[in-house]
Amino acid sequence: MTTELGYAWSSVQDAPVRDLFPGIRLRPLWRGDGGAKAFVLEMDANTCWEGIDVHEPGPEEVFVVSGVFNDGDRDYPAGSFIHAPAGSSHVPQSKSGCTLFLFYPEG
Repeated sequence: MTTELGYAWSSVQDAPVRDLFPGIRLRPLWRGDGGAKAFVLEMDANTCWEGIDVHEPGPEEVFVVSGVFNDGDRDYPAGSFIHAPAGSSHVPQSKSGCTLFLFYPEG
């Protein structure tokens, strides 16, 4: 990540990759004051989060960049925005594969 005059930016291609589960990768983009953070999550086709993803301590904001994301209840095609309040949970998965932008305003 690069910073200049208060601006911060990074490139997905330059972000380190962390394998979370088979076929599911997390790329950190930014960490701010107070615990806020931003990531890109890549899910290959026919992948599913292992266990339940609980949103603690704060909410999760999701933007579907490409593909189709499923939260265990419904499909969200590219261009969808999802707000998951603190304390909520879901089981992230994708039949076709997807790329998500994740933002945690409270960490």
